[in-house]
Amino acid sequence: MKNPTPVSLLLVLISFSGVLSETNLQQKVLVFPAESDSASVVLQAPLLEPLTSFTMCLRYYSLLTREYGLFSYATKEQYNQILLLKPSPNQYRLYLGEVYVTFILPEKKDSKPGWEHICVSWESATGLVALWLDGEPLPRMGLQKSQCIHPEASIVLGQDQDSFGGGFDASQSFVGEMKDVYMWNRVLNADEVGLVSSDYVLSDSLINWRALNYEIKGYVVLQPCQTPSPYGVQS
Repeated sequence: MKNPTPVSLLLVLISFSGVLSETNLQQKVLVFPAESDSASVVLQAPLLEPLTSFTMCLRYYSLLTREYGLFSYATKEQYNQILLLKPSPNQYRLYLGEVYVTFILPEKKDSKPGWEHICVSWESATGLVALWLDGEPLPRMGLQKSQCIHPEASIVLGQDQDSFGGGFDASQSFVGEMKDVYMWNRVLNADEVGLVSSDYVLSDSLINWRALNYEIKGYVVLQPCQTPSPYGVQS
């Protein structure tokens, strides 16, 4: 075999650099080991038209008690176009633009830390926002009725974007583990949310953990899950 030319060698290095990859991450987790103003995971999604509805789901484990960002969808016009934030251990907050709704959870006595599965949805026609925690729905709220979401977006896990693709604040960064990230351009019904929370994969997703187009930036590590899924390996 001939020695590779500098150009071909460069292409090989780029192909193994992990700059952009589409990968099945089943039985994998993204570990955010430390507070940071740079650690993030950038996602690519085939968004061609404005969103008039969506559902986003993910599973995570964190011991943080301070505020942190889980999922950030920023446009050049609006950095908080979609932002899922956890202000405190018993609250979830969804921003759509500069307005938001906060879901306050009843405090559980003697509860132990562990994985939480969250799904949040919104539809423009009614303005209704729904949030499910571990497959259980909370009372719906209203936000941004008759609005739409621009498709040219920077999508980031583990940070709150205060500029397009950046502007991170370490005091709002996620520290913990995250997996099973999905997004659809429609509102899932209760049965579908139950399937997703049980680790089944639905079709037609914009973001698919089993075929994730992502880029790791900063101190984030892709690792095997420490514990097996209680649902087994689903298809």
